[in-house]
Amino acid sequence: MAVYTWVLRHRSLSADAAAAELGTSRQEVAESVQRLLDAHLVYRSPVDPAVGFARAPEAALARLSAPSEARIRQSQYQVALYEEELSSFRPSYEEHRPPDARAFEVIDTLEEVRATLNRASEECRTEMISSQPGGGHRVPEAMQEAITRDRRLLERGVSIRTLYHHTARFHAPSQAYVAAASALGGQYRTAHALFGRLIVFDRASAFIPLQDESWGAVVIREPDTVGYLCDVFEQTWDSATPFVDAASEGLEQVSRQVNETILRLLATGLKDETVARRLGMSLRTVRRHIAEIMDELNATSRFQAGVTAALNGVVGASAPPEVEQRAP
Repeated sequence: MAVYTWVLRHRSLSADAAAAELGTSRQEVAESVQRLLDAHLVYRSPVDPAVGFARAPEAALARLSAPSEARIRQSQYQVALYEEELSSFRPSYEEHRPPDARAFEVIDTLEEVRATLNRASEECRTEMISSQPGGGHRVPEAMQEAITRDRRLLERGVSIRTLYHHTARFHAPSQAYVAAASALGGQYRTAHALFGRLIVFDRASAFIPLQDESWGAVVIREPDTVGYLCDVFEQTWDSATPFVDAASEGLEQVSRQVNETILRLLATGLKDETVARRLGMSLRTVRRHIAEIMDELNATSRFQAGVTAALNGVVGASAPPEVEQRAP
């Protein structure tokens, strides 16, 4: 930085002069000059190599990035050629692949899942419904990709409805995403317990995650199975509440609702890990809630806390329907 400023002021690349003024060694100045030359922040006069000029950082960036941008353009052009060439094979693939391959398709990689989702989104004409469990665990990059995809759908008049866990209301990126999409016409609700991750386009193709905790997915096009998954979604949607941030609804009310749901799940004998997964919360947060509940009810076990609360009318005696919880 010091050498860059010196060159800017003196219009010289003299290592001896710079070293004397800056109080450093000639070698250090020479090394700095070379780094500045490599970064295109300074350049030599074509008339006198001892004369040098400093460039604005923006100009240096343009020179540095030009080769990379050229390679990117070339790669984009090559990808477009591949897409044009390979897309001609799709009609044959769709027509002649086995019926069972069409009904249930396993996709192993995240890149293929994203590509298939984007293609289904582009072909969607009437409705997209989805369940996105996990509270605030979706990464900002994925949410940015989703809002771009959703905006295109909504602008085409496609209906969008999405379910989240209540814990998403504490997540600022989720709040921003829902606010932006709601302004375009999307509908969003939250529930304490969700049945799993699900995306359905036009009630014709459904995406569910693989059970090996990878980034893969299963695409289901078999009508009866897709219809069943849509019914499960509708049952949960009917009992869910409109998405609002926790502060708007009141932190005390939200905490009470969370505790009541935890009590219902404890009364069925579920483990802490299962409760956390159902509610889209961290295991640590769930255990903190459980400790507070047990202390309040003077219970010695989690199961006793759930049963005591049910007997005292703190929560309803019936547990969440297991058929709905296990659906996907």
